[in-house]
Amino acid sequence: MTEGGFLGRVRTELPTLPSALQRVAERILDEPDRTARGTIVDLAQRAGTSTATVTRFCRVFGYRGYSELRVAVAAATGRAAQARWDTDIDREIGPDDDLAHLRGVVASADTRAIQDTAEQVDLAAVERVAGAVGAAGRVELFGFGSSGTAAREMAFRLERIRVPCWFRADPHTALTNAALLGPQDVAIGISHSGRTREVIEMLTEASAHGALTVAVTSFPRSPVTQIADVVLTTAAPESTFRLAALSALHSQLLVLDLVYVAVAQRTFERTLDAFELTARAVQGHRLPEDSGRRRRRS
Repeated sequence: MTEGGFLGRVRTELPTLPSALQRVAERILDEPDRTARGTIVDLAQRAGTSTATVTRFCRVFGYRGYSELRVAVAAATGRAAQARWDTDIDREIGPDDDLAHLRGVVASADTRAIQDTAEQVDLAAVERVAGAVGAAGRVELFGFGSSGTAAREMAFRLERIRVPCWFRADPHTALTNAALLGPQDVAIGISHSGRTREVIEMLTEASAHGALTVAVTSFPRSPVTQIADVVLTTAAPESTFRLAALSALHSQLLVLDLVYVAVAQRTFERTLDAFELTARAVQGHRLPEDSGRRRRRS
């Protein structure tokens, strides 16, 4: 059975929790159905801790009490049961597994990551970022490794709709660009772990000059979130050969694409005009639609 958004978030953040909260998380993940039906006393006993610790766990994840947590677990397990995945994505991939199995594992893992991210994304935060980006004098995107791939793609999309946007793969250049930002500008830092030193430095520099700072990360209590004005979280389950940092790319692209579409919506006329102009500019580099049919007939 796969996990819904809340359980996926618990699994992602489990290694970063204090030991007492880790035991609570492990019991929830081991028996989500029992957690959804049981009492706070039952969960505390299974975790070998106190009811106060369970309450603290609830609040760490944004719930006022155990009743709200139970509802979240029940909703997550219900969605997972309805999904009925054909493949258990947590199963280890062996050297002799065929491609049909690998296809199922990869597709299920990516689908779960995207669904979990969609369920947990803060729409009010997306709206705030989209409004700021659409009106910004300058937008800088920071990310390295696989997160850099997401940053580069977002920069391409924003440039296409006339948003003044830059992505620099070189840390020194990116840092100097961050220093040039001001109160009307936006800095977006992408880091799955939330611990990428360069991204933290760049958002800190941008914040010092008054820019709106945005963090895209899978860990809402990581260092990068401490210096960001807005945090957009992603989900990234691990599977064999696909560490969470690599799996996070699809989730990052989903969140960034949501921001991009929201920006395009807010700048509707400008966006349509930009699409028309850019499509016309590259038209000469595309083969006519019937060229393939003519070659097959000859």
